[in-house]
Amino acid sequence: MKFTIFQASRQGGRKNNEDRVAYSYSRDALLMVVADGMGGHLHGEIAAQIAVQTLTDYFQKLSQPRLADPLAFLSDTITRAHYAINDYAVEQDLLEIPHTTVVAAIVQDNTAYWAHVGDSRLYLFSDGSLIARTEDHTAVAQLVRDGLITEEEAGHHPERNKVSNCLGGYVVPQVECATPMPLHDADTLLLCTDGIWGMVNAPELSALLHAYSLEDAVRHLMDHAEFRGGEHGDNLSLVAMTWGEARMPSKDAISTLALPSGGVTTQINSMRPMPGMPLVSDDEIERAIAEIQQAIQKISNK
Repeated sequence: MKFTIFQASRQGGRKNNEDRVAYSYSRDALLMVVADGMGGHLHGEIAAQIAVQTLTDYFQKLSQPRLADPLAFLSDTITRAHYAINDYAVEQDLLEIPHTTVVAAIVQDNTAYWAHVGDSRLYLFSDGSLIARTEDHTAVAQLVRDGLITEEEAGHHPERNKVSNCLGGYVVPQVECATPMPLHDADTLLLCTDGIWGMVNAPELSALLHAYSLEDAVRHLMDHAEFRGGEHGDNLSLVAMTWGEARMPSKDAISTLALPSGGVTTQINSMRPMPGMPLVSDDEIERAIAEIQQAIQKISNK
């Protein structure tokens, strides 16, 4: 496999960054995942961390070097992440179970597979055109699908950010899996939180990704979204991947052929505090990571 991939996450105007992004690849498969810890819920960043870490941990175990069933992997592992979040809340005696959205994609055999819960989105662009997009799990998005309001009206609806389906809590999430889509050279997958898509619309996303190299496009997308969000803007996070060798600067190219059969490379954005956030000791961070790993391990043993 050959592709270009970049991920980015910024705090925006919020006190904390509750988003988490990651990607992981073996010789024959690639995983991308974005999670948005839900504001208003305690420890949203922990829920998002558990979601991305559960997916990347299981991907590392099962992609040897390919997944037997990518859609089953996504559905099963996202559900496992839900239960791991609940276990963490119980073990830590939290008064409220943390929540998160998640969108994840697998690329294998020149085909993209994806699934999501909530309103973090996936876009598939080809030659500057939008080919596919996830549908948000919100009451307002359902009003649009039912023809009761327009997309423009939804953008200003007072309940546009209220998610109706998420990880964490007493209701088991409905993991929506899409029909697999073949990928062609220079196709681009973009996974992002609402801090991105709420500020930059699909035609703008498509134009930026088509006009620039992927690295420059990611930087411009982040800058546009952060500027438009202003001082009260949301966290903004994404992972973007361009497939194949077309429009691929040699310095950014990733070829998985050099990996051994069981080799896996993973990149997860850090739990380290962002600039301006209260200082947290390394011991506290390591303890939180250990507690997350325990919650994930408990689910894997079931």
